[in-house]
Amino acid sequence: MSNVRQLREKTPDSEKMTINLGYVDLGRIDLLVQEGFYSNRSDLIRTAIRNQLESHMEVVSKSLERHTMELGLRDYSVADLEALQAAREVLHVKVVGLARIAADVPLELALKTIGLITVLGALQASADIKKALADRIK
Repeated sequence: MSNVRQLREKTPDSEKMTINLGYVDLGRIDLLVQEGFYSNRSDLIRTAIRNQLESHMEVVSKSLERHTMELGLRDYSVADLEALQAAREVLHVKVVGLARIAADVPLELALKTIGLITVLGALQASADIKKALADRIK
């Protein structure tokens, strides 16, 4: 099939999760959606989570400082890891959010330069790198 083209891979900007709710809570959510307060169930749940996180922002900030973690999106490229290798340093990934190891990072380079990985959120890396570093992921 010479006319088939692969569309560029879109990196998701969110992580899907599943929650279980009681019927009464679900009914209340549906009522608020029906009344027009929220566009759908997910909208209400996202808003509730954001409000809860905002109410704990000071605790989160202090914890980030205490653990010296990065907040948000952190990309690790071949160039980043090669610089670490040249400096004979080991990277300890500590991210709250999304940590991405570039798809073109060779497995051997990742093994030589990445130490412990602590990600509160999501880690995106090739299946091979995730498997090889599995014992380093906390």
